[in-house]
Amino acid sequence: MLRRKAYDQLVQWKTRSQGTSALLVEGARRVGKSTLVTEFGAREYRSCLVIDFFQAPDEVKQYFQDNRNDFDTLFLLLSAYYRVQLYRRESLVVFDEIQAFPLARGLIKYLVADGRYDYIETGSLLSIKQNVQDIVIPSEEETMRLEPLDFEEFCWGMGEDQLANLIRTCFESKKPLPDNLHRRAMRLLREYMLVGGMPKPVSIYVEQRSFELVDLEKRRILDLYRNDVARFAHGYEFKVTSVLDGIPGQLSKHEKKFTLSSLNKNARMREYEEAFFWLGDARIANICYAASDPSVGLALNMEQTSLKCYMADTGLLVTLAFSDNQQTSEDVYRAVLLDDIGINEGMLVENVVAQMLVASGHKLFFFSQSGKKEGEGRMEIDFLVVRPYENAAGKPRVSPIEVKSPKQYGTTSLNRFRDQFGKRVGTQYVLHPKQMRIESGREYLPLYMGFCL
Repeated sequence: MLRRKAYDQLVQWKTRSQGTSALLVEGARRVGKSTLVTEFGAREYRSCLVIDFFQAPDEVKQYFQDNRNDFDTLFLLLSAYYRVQLYRRESLVVFDEIQAFPLARGLIKYLVADGRYDYIETGSLLSIKQNVQDIVIPSEEETMRLEPLDFEEFCWGMGEDQLANLIRTCFESKKPLPDNLHRRAMRLLREYMLVGGMPKPVSIYVEQRSFELVDLEKRRILDLYRNDVARFAHGYEFKVTSVLDGIPGQLSKHEKKFTLSSLNKNARMREYEEAFFWLGDARIANICYAASDPSVGLALNMEQTSLKCYMADTGLLVTLAFSDNQQTSEDVYRAVLLDDIGINEGMLVENVVAQMLVASGHKLFFFSQSGKKEGEGRMEIDFLVVRPYENAAGKPRVSPIEVKSPKQYGTTSLNRFRDQFGKRVGTQYVLHPKQMRIESGREYLPLYMGFCL
């Protein structure tokens, strides 16, 4: 199994909870939830019982129906059916793909109170109506989101643990990497953008170094997502598919705000809100909202009608961008890797930075100002995050982030943002392909340091 940071979070939950809460691990399909939790159960418990509700027969589901008030019988039946011996306070019970059987999720409150085992649920699409109707969401349920592998985890998988450690150390000490290691890190980042962070494609690349085989697996994942849209996005599946297919084109524009008129000249946000919610809830997309008046409470000034829509995994974005052909050849991937083909680099680097920020626990916000009003300048700030600011005694401030793909660029928007919002502004970041440097409160970071923010 690929090394995942989330494994440590599972260990912390077990130690902290001591059976007083269940853990819900949510994330996109094929992001590695089942593999992670099963490995955790095998290593950290005397025994582990996994029930996959996508594959569980009606007989097993009937056990829950008939014995919801008799856990002694329920676990005798489950133990016998799955041939797993259960031990009080030494076994883990996993409800895999819990969204396929909401009744089991509704029982979590009482199973935790019963106290004999630990419980982990895994699932996706956990907020859509058909997966929560007729049940009470248990208050005894903690939640953990599993994202695709971040760049640091990708480095681990590629055997570059020391380089990953050096990147983080250099970020914290504000020192650039030596030039040869900088070039190696940039090469790894380009590989990461093409492969993405979904575990199966990463494993294929680690083992075989074949972009073509990676692309085939990513296409299978996208097909799975499309099938999920058809199954679960009842009544608005066309809108969900239209938004999904439109992501590469929207991100290829200079101004990356999602323009609904490109899908339908009469489209309105209120008609598509459900589609964006669905893609976000399925963890297929990362939605980035405009903050109209940037301050420490970014969500207080969120404009839900103005948004950018990124793919949750940049590798899937690459495959979606090349989806006009049934297969993308090794030669095309190699050309992109070597920057010998005219693909929009800005689309990829901005998406990968969004992916890094989400993996680090940030909600995505941006700032946009048209410059059409008298006395205001035009601004496009790619991302806003809240971070402690050294020059304000460590108090939180809004940090604007600009993402640059070319080596030559301007910073007009950052300058205007700093001048307009004054003391609200903390450290300004520019993520670019070049080495680290620091100039008057602004940190110019190589793109691969995005996971450190």
